[in-house]
Amino acid sequence: MQLAKKILTGDLIRFGQYLREWMQGDSALFNKITDYILRHSGKQVRPVFVLLSAHLAGNITEQSYRAAVLVELLHNASLVHDDIVDDAAERRGQASVNALWKSRTAVLVGDVMFSNGMLQSLSIGDHKILKIFSDAIEETIIGELEQLTRSKKLNLKEDVYYTIIRQKTAALLKAACRAGAASATNNESLVEKIALFGEKVGMAFQIRDDLFDYGTEDVGKPVGNDIQEKKVTLPLIYTIANCSPAQRKELLHIIRHQNTNKERIAYLISVVKECGGLDYATERMYAFRDEALAILDTFGNTEVKDALEEIVRYTTDRKY
Repeated sequence: MQLAKKILTGDLIRFGQYLREWMQGDSALFNKITDYILRHSGKQVRPVFVLLSAHLAGNITEQSYRAAVLVELLHNASLVHDDIVDDAAERRGQASVNALWKSRTAVLVGDVMFSNGMLQSLSIGDHKILKIFSDAIEETIIGELEQLTRSKKLNLKEDVYYTIIRQKTAALLKAACRAGAASATNNESLVEKIALFGEKVGMAFQIRDDLFDYGTEDVGKPVGNDIQEKKVTLPLIYTIANCSPAQRKELLHIIRHQNTNKERIAYLISVVKECGGLDYATERMYAFRDEALAILDTFGNTEVKDALEEIVRYTTDRKY
């Protein structure tokens, strides 16, 4: 992301000023916790997509900065809530909010961050941006609920998997790119093209995340975590569809009844590798990446396009 940071040096400073302002509240405890979140924030990839998309469509505006802040607030609020659901003690190598301040406080902090972002946008009159992210949030929740429903039945098909990750992950990145573009131009066809680019990147991003569950890298969650939660992702979907009937029966039994047994999970992962599940998922991840890059290629050769390409390649090549 070095090129993006170079291009956006001044823009990221302005974004940071907005972010600190919007993450302040009337509660001393809330401010203490949000300060902790800010000090341990990640790469802020979504705001970078907002700002680069604005550059790609025209010029960055004050609305672009506010859209970048809103997506970062929504994303961080969702992470706080996710850590509660997963009972995660760490986030990005640091103690999670719920580990330090307990779940009830973490729920409230996530709620206030979410409402702060929405209320700030509403008070300023960023109705178009607010609508973009409201639609994305609804889609994200529907995707999460659909995954929960399907996980119970263990009958996830590949096309359904793509629908779920399009909703639960790609929707927010698509919204980030759409909001960035919409803050810089009224050309709807251009906005939609940049939004589609964001969706393709989001699809590749989620498949990369799902592949981590079958690897050996330290990515902040234990290998086999998705299996323990009975989440049937692309590597396993492919394997179940292409392994022998006996293996299929055994794998489904492990997911249903032995999903906390480390030895059985290790065996399941070995079968997924042997049957080509990881290779197939990697192939599909690169296909979505290449579709995103093909859209980028229509914008000609610019530093902004190169910066976006750098981030897209980071999405699929990252180690965590």
